[in-house]
Order: sequence, then C-alpha cells, then structure tokens
Amino acid sequence: MPAPDDASGDLPVTGSLVVPAAAQHWRFSRSSGPGGQGVNTADSRVELSVAPLELPGLTGVQRERLAARLAGRLVDGVLTVAASEHRQQLRNRQAARERLAAVLRAALAPPPPARRRTKPTRGSQERRIQAKKQRGELKRSRRRWD
Repeated sequence: MPAPDDASGDLPVTGSLVVPAAAQHWRFSRSSGPGGQGVNTADSRVELSVAPLELPGLTGVQRERLAARLAGRLVDGVLTVAASEHRQQLRNRQAARERLAAVLRAALAPPPPARRRTKPTRGSQERRIQAKKQRGELKRSRRRWD
C-alpha cells in the first residue's frame, strides 16, 4: 500500500471502495495567479478524472446513488476534480486525490433517516399564544393616550 502522502497509486474511498490507479487520469496545466518566476513554466495545476460509474466493487444501489447525486458534475460519465491552491504539483495532486475521495464519499453516503413529524406540545403552543398577546398589548399601549 502506498504511503498516505503519496500522490499516485490506488485511492481508498471507503472500506469497500478503492479507486484503482489505472482508473485515475491526470492532466496538468499552468496555474493562474501569482507565483514568481516559475509561474509561466511550471505545470502545477492538476485535474484528476475518474469514471465513477465504472469503478469495480460498486453495488447496484451504490451505482444508482452515484449517478443520481453526481448527475450535475458528470460530463460523459466522467467526474473531474481540479486543484491549484498549492505551488507544487505534488501537493496539488494530493489535494485533488483528497477532494475526489471526499466527493465520492459524500455521494455514496446513505440518505439520512426520514424526519418523524411531531405535534407541538401544549406548553409550547400556550407560550406562543401568550407571546403574541403580550406583543399585541405592547402595540395597543403605544397607540393613543388621553
């Protein structure tokens, strides 16, 4: 297994899902913004692309969940994550890998349990009505005085 700071190799996402190194496609370009003399020569911006629906080890439910939750981010079935916040390409590669893992983890997370609807308690209803009456009384006292 690669070292945790390694920017190549398999990318563990969850306990059961690992993005193989062969499924990761890297693209490098010049980063915008300040950077000194090397800004026009160093390709430090990183784009990491993966086809998440074709990853091995996904169940049918997980595949449907990924397709639904990543629908707006997929272009021809490919998810692309960019990183350009660091000046070194290696650190941007690590950031892109972390970002991709976080996006996939969030998309694979099971939906939260449905909210159980409850009625307001009698005490909360009475407090609400009492507050409304106090407010009305305050406004009534501001109106006219003789």
